[in-house]
Amino acid sequence: MIKKFEAAIYNQKVRDCLSIGEQHRDLDDEWAEIHYIEIHAKSPEDARQQAVRKYPPFKGFVIRDVEEVREFL
Repeated sequence: MIKKFEAAIYNQKVRDCLSIGEQHRDLDDEWAEIHYIEIHAKSPEDARQQAVRKYPPFKGFVIRDVEEVREFL
């Protein structure tokens, strides 16, 4: 069964640039802050893998958390 997850992601390279008063050449300054990205997956591990593929660590992205979103009806 597919579930909804939320990944908390920021970019460390953007944070590093801002800390020395510069801007990242490819990403907006907003990436220094955590972005919450919705992911549909079968498990938390699958959701994390999807996030890593879309937001790779070698580009500075840090996936802080992946949590299942529980729907309240």
